[in-house]
Order: sequence, then C-alpha cells, then structure tokens
Amino acid sequence: MPRTDELRLIARVARMYYLEDMKQGDIAARLTISQATISRLLRRAREENVVRISVQTPSGTFPELEESLCRKFGMTEVVVAECSEDRESQILRRIGDAAALYLETTLQSGEIVGISSWSESLLRTVENIHPQRRLAAERVVQLHGGVGDPSVQTHATNLTRRLAELIGAQAQPLPTQGITSSKAARKVLTSDPFVRETMAYFSKITLALVGIGAVEPSKLLADSGNIFSPSELAELARLGAVGDVCLNFFDRNGKSVPSFLQERVVGIDLDQLRQAKRVVAVAGGQRKVAALLGAMRGKLIDVLVTDQFTAARLDAA
Repeated sequence: MPRTDELRLIARVARMYYLEDMKQGDIAARLTISQATISRLLRRAREENVVRISVQTPSGTFPELEESLCRKFGMTEVVVAECSEDRESQILRRIGDAAALYLETTLQSGEIVGISSWSESLLRTVENIHPQRRLAAERVVQLHGGVGDPSVQTHATNLTRRLAELIGAQAQPLPTQGITSSKAARKVLTSDPFVRETMAYFSKITLALVGIGAVEPSKLLADSGNIFSPSELAELARLGAVGDVCLNFFDRNGKSVPSFLQERVVGIDLDQLRQAKRVVAVAGGQRKVAALLGAMRGKLIDVLVTDQFTAARLDAA
C-alpha cells in the first residue's frame, strides 16, 4: 500500500474513533476490516503523530506533584487537595473532603475496614462521606482503644459506628481505653472476650484508614486524657521518634521505636498494620511533615491524602 494511502486509512479510522465516538467493532464493520487491524491502525495513528493525545490539567489539581511523590516514595497513590490557606483548620477540612471522595470511589464490596479513631482528619473524612447504597463493606473495626474523657469519647467508638452505618457494614468497636496505666493493666483489659474478639480482626483488615500523629499530640488527643505524660513524650523524642500511626511510634525512617510505653497501648501494632492490603493515611500541616516523611520512607502507608502545601514540603525533602 502506498504511504499516502496508508496514512489516509489511518486518519480515517482515527477520525471515526476519536471524533465520531465509534467503537472499534463498528468501525471494522463499516470499513470491512478486522477489529485487530483497526486496533493496529489506531496504534499507528499515535506512532505517526496523526493523533496526539494531550491531557489538560484542571485548575486546582496537582497531578505532577502526586506523581512525583508516588515515584519518590513508592506510594500506590497520593491525593493532593487544593487548599486556599496553609492553616491547619483549613487543611483538615479540605483533606477530609478529598479522603471521603477517595473512599467512596475505591471502597470494594465485602471489605473489612479498620479506622484509627483518634484523628481529627478522619473525623472530617467520615463527616463528608455520602451513604453508600450500591455496595456494602463487611465490617468496620476500631483499630485502637478510645475510652478517655467522656466529652470526647464520640471521636472513638462513635466514629467507628458512624462509618459502618455510612458504608453498610457492621461496626466492631474496641471497648477499652487506648492507653493503660501499666503493662499489667493492659493484660487484664485485653483478656476481656469483647476486646479479644475485636483484636482478632486486626489481621483481617483489607483497608486501614489512619491518621498520622506527631510526637506532640493534637488538641483532640490531648483533650481526651488518653495521652502519654510530658516526660514520656520527651523520652520518645530522645529515642528518635518523629510520629505515630495508631499510637505506634516510629523514627525518621519509619522504623519502630521500641520503648516501655508501647506495652501500655491497646490496639493494632505495626506488623498487623502492614498485613492490610491498603493503608490510607489522611494527614496534613506543617507539624506533620516529619512524621509523614517517616511513614512514607518506612512504607507504613500505601496511599496518602494531603494538601498542596504539605505535599510540596514532602516533595522538597
């Protein structure tokens, strides 16, 4: 076939496919050409620059930044939300919106979802989720204890129940405090059959929805009465801790920081968390940067939902 005739056919097929929205099978029938040949001609259209595909980046989206972070840290996905101000309250609102949409669009039927209950970003996420009617997760599991000051208890067990209601799942709360007074007290609490039942689900989590904490606790956690003492936090910093996930502290490289404090935590540990098929972190703000870097370097999370300012700091680190 002469070169000009071949290019004419390539262009004809490309116009029918891209401009007239015809399916390959319909083009094959119209032109009396096999569908395999149509597919080959469409591939040739790109190779010959007959068709040039461009993607216009919508305003308020950051695909290059997302792709850069995925490459740099080996992440499965990074979602960067537009934020008008580099201020924590504004950031929390926007990443909560973005995380809710991510969860709605990626949640699979039958999933066992774990949620880290002491996280303001996750509270904002759950507030923005629309009830899911097309599918149902199997269960929502509270990943660490949350009984503290009664005025903030809703941010723990009630958050688990609310998420379960929204995604059509059964709630599996962890009915105990998150931090005990001693190793012996933890042993007593974890011997409770209801606590053991929930903790048995930790190894079955398919999607873990977590916050990333800095060593210095957030106001939400501080108000709960469920935190380590100032001297204990100072000891964690001395040991190299930069942050935590589900009250498991880690260093700048994401390695666990072992200490006697961990013996008092009732909740999922890092080994169990790593068994989850997908760990989604929702976090942002200047004070979380060191913790996020540690979590990403240590492969503690697979997906990050954050804001544009935090993402830029992570990319520049």
